[in-house]
This record gives sequence, C-alpha cells and structure tokens, in this order.
Amino acid sequence: MSTSSSGKEFEDGLKGTEEKVAEFDDPHKGLVGRLQHALHVNPALVPLIVLVTSIVLFGMLIGQRFFSPFAMTLILQQVQIVGIVAAAQSLVILTAGIDLSVGAIMVLSSVVMGQFVFRYGMPVEVAILAGLSVGMICGLINGWLVAYMKLPPFIVTLGMWQIVLAANFLYSANETIRSADIEEVAPLLQIFGTKFQVGGATLTLGVIFMLILIFTLAYALKHTAWGRHVYAVGDDPDAAELAGVNVKKTLISVYLLSGLICAFAGWAMVGRIGSISPTVGQLANIESITAVVIGGISLFGGRGSILGALFGALIVGVFTLGLRLLGADAQWTFLLIGLLIIAAVAVDQWIRKVAS
Repeated sequence: MSTSSSGKEFEDGLKGTEEKVAEFDDPHKGLVGRLQHALHVNPALVPLIVLVTSIVLFGMLIGQRFFSPFAMTLILQQVQIVGIVAAAQSLVILTAGIDLSVGAIMVLSSVVMGQFVFRYGMPVEVAILAGLSVGMICGLINGWLVAYMKLPPFIVTLGMWQIVLAANFLYSANETIRSADIEEVAPLLQIFGTKFQVGGATLTLGVIFMLILIFTLAYALKHTAWGRHVYAVGDDPDAAELAGVNVKKTLISVYLLSGLICAFAGWAMVGRIGSISPTVGQLANIESITAVVIGGISLFGGRGSILGALFGALIVGVFTLGLRLLGADAQWTFLLIGLLIIAAVAVDQWIRKVAS
C-alpha cells in the first residue's frame, strides 16, 4: 500500500471521527435538546406556559365566570403592587444579587409621603418627591455597600430591611393615616387607585403603571447598552469588567433604580388600599422573590426576562383567585406556590446545563 493512500485513509478516518464527535457533542440534537435550548433562549416561555395552563384549568373547573373581564382584571388589580416590586427585585437578581429590603422601602416611602402632608403641612407634590427621594437614597446606600464595600447583597439588604422596618414604626409613631383624611386633604396620593372601564373590564392607573414599567424595563434590558451591562455583571462580573463594563456604576444604577421603583410601589399602594400604614406590605420582599423565581429569572444572575416576573406574579394571582372561587382552604395556595417555586428552580438548573 502506498504512502499516499495510507495518508488518505488516515485523513478520511480522522474526518469521520470529527464528524462523530461533533454529532455527539451537539447539545440541540433531539426533541429534549431543542426544547432545552428554546427555553434557554426564551426564559419567559416557561412561566407563560404555566400561566396559560393554569388559566385554562381553573376556567374548566370554575366555569365561564373565571374568564369574565371582571375576574381577569381583578387578578391584575390584586398583583399590581407585587408586580411593581417584582420589577425592582428582577433588576437586582439579574446582577446575581437579592434585595430583602424592597418591601420595607416601599412602606417607608408611603409613610414619608403621608407624614410630609399631615405632619409638616407640605404640598402633596413635595411630599411625593420626598417619598421618591427616600426610596432612591435607600437604594443608593444598598448599591454603594454592594459595589464599593464588596459586601454580600443578602447581608446588606437584610440589614437595610431591619433598619427601614424600625424607621417605619419610629417615624410614623405606629399611626395609620385614614383613607377619608387622604381623600379630603391629598387625593393625589390615591391617584393610582383611580378606576376606569374598558369594555366590561375594570382597570386602575396602578395596573397601567405596572404594565408600562415592566415593558419599559424589558425594552431597556434588551435593547440598550445599560441592559446588556446588567446581564453581563450578573453572568460574570470579572469578565464584564475586562470587557470594559463599569461594574460598580452598573450595580449602583440597579440598586438606585430598584429603590425608586419601590417608592413608586409605595405610592401605588396608597391608591390600592386607600390608607397609609407602617404595618402593610411587609411581605412584599418574599412575594416579589416568589414572582421572580416562578417567572424564570435565575437566582444565579445573568439570565431571565423581566416579563417572566410579571407572568410569575400573575400565576400567583390566578392560583389565589381560582382556589378562592373553588372554596378551597387558603393554605392550598401556599402549598401550590411552594411547589411551583421548587419546580421553577429545578427547571432553571436544567436549562442552565445548555450553557455549560
């Protein structure tokens, strides 16, 4: 056998081996692989499927009244506060952080708005600006401690949660400002509770604000340099810095924006419940994390869609209303939501394998 023919056989064998290896290493081969890749590329797809499925199932069990415009918009009204706070929480979690202080910041901002009007006699516009500023300051402190002091976000926001929680009660003297008083003196504080009819549906300005906020953030995260930086920092901050991303500035902006959004949530909460109390909304941190996790945003950062957080909040709302209409015990809601949280994290781990 000639040397040239032996060389040709060797090259053919090597080529065949490379083809086999390439075929073996293809992560998208087969239905499961393609599904895994599709979910990795579109992280909001899983919560959307769960949302549609849950609506269909409860509709079959309850009947036509579950599909009524009133029931559908009632779900939106019930989740508007959680949806707004979940938007703030999503930004932080996308950077591989977590914010346990979102609920307390929300309540403190509303308390400041009320106290500036009723204790200091300030114009309601000044009071609203003061409340929004307080939220931004709290977020700025969180961001500075995380970005510049290199403290873990969990510890920083846990401490901020306790500080702001105490400040709520001390500053307000644990007093509630009644709805009737707000309506008489400062109706602008309740503006997010304004209702209007669209066909047979009843919407509020708070719902519209939530939807505008989430879609605006979704656009910013996908189509702006800032949004790409947020994902890059969450995926690998060291690699992001080597690529020219100002990691500290990005983290500061995320926590600052999170605090501002929470302050808007506090304003919207006044419109939702009518009154201002330091005791309401204390579970917003847990509820927002629940919505984010069920919404498919990875707790490891760098992956997920803020639209998923909206879907996650709506899933909780659908389960809550559906089980209530079925006459089930409220504990079933917590049980099913708990199962969804665990399932969402398991799916996230499975999807992440496509990138490993």
